Amino acid sequence: MTTTRRPLLRAAATILAALTLVAATATSVGAATSRPTAAKAPAATAAFPSVGTNWDRPGPYAVTVEAAGSATTVYRPTALGQGGLRHPVILWGNGTFAWPAIYDGLLRHWASHGFIVAAANTSWAGSGQEMLAGASWLATQNERSGSVYFHRVDLDHMAATGHSQGGGGAIAAGADPRIDTTVPIQPGPQGTISRLHGPMLILGGQTDSIVVPWLLVIPRYEGADQIPAVYGELAGANHFETVGDGGGFRGMTTAWFRFWLMGDEQARAEFFGPEAACRICQSDAWSDVRRNTRALAVLGTA
Repeated sequence: MTTTRRPLLRAAATILAALTLVAATATSVGAATSRPTAAKAPAATAAFPSVGTNWDRPGPYAVTVEAAGSATTVYRPTALGQGGLRHPVILWGNGTFAWPAIYDGLLRHWASHGFIVAAANTSWAGSGQEMLAGASWLATQNERSGSVYFHRVDLDHMAATGHSQGGGGAIAAGADPRIDTTVPIQPGPQGTISRLHGPMLILGGQTDSIVVPWLLVIPRYEGADQIPAVYGELAGANHFETVGDGGGFRGMTTAWFRFWLMGDEQARAEFFGPEAACRICQSDAWSDVRRNTRALAVLGTA
């Protein structure tokens, strides 16, 4: 699918390149002191409306965007908690010199599929703490009578994701016990892979000259032997593929979140099972796909 980028987004993306990898190795979370615990199983049931397997298309929910104090912007389904549902959480970290508005289409897309997306209002999300502030804000709102979020947030199913420096920040945030799965997109050097305790989908762009896949992304995938890990390299994608609506990364990230956070069994075959049945493995849209031993052990569809 070809995506049209607005001039403002393209200009901001150019600025974002300048210091993508300058960020904060110094702010990275330190090395692990103990072996991470086993990954949590995916959510037990998919009570959310089915969207088939068209993961890159908008979901069924209207979306509201609102400030959560000064530190976070929330993208969420306008009508929360219908039928007693609690909505899983996606924490987002921006690239260097970028803000949530730069990724507006992508964050709206995830919210349209039923997720509450808490995006850090900073261009320096490499420590992961900026993203985790959104989780803490939602936890408070979830217990505050009269809040639109009151008992409507699924704090037991939470992901960390981000682009570039924010991708490194997602790895850093993924060490937090509240985080169940991590999706670093073209990640910077922040965070410590060995501290992750939940499954990871780590993504690179085939033509990315800023976060070069073979140099900066594949080695991080290879270091994740304690968790199920999948590496996907998007064919033809440069470092700014994620800007705007997520481009070719939009569909697969949505499927990953639907499976691990909502228990959507229609998304399982995108990543798991025999090579011939694994959809991302067989798709020409992906120039390189790798699954580690623990990912290969995740059952495919029956």
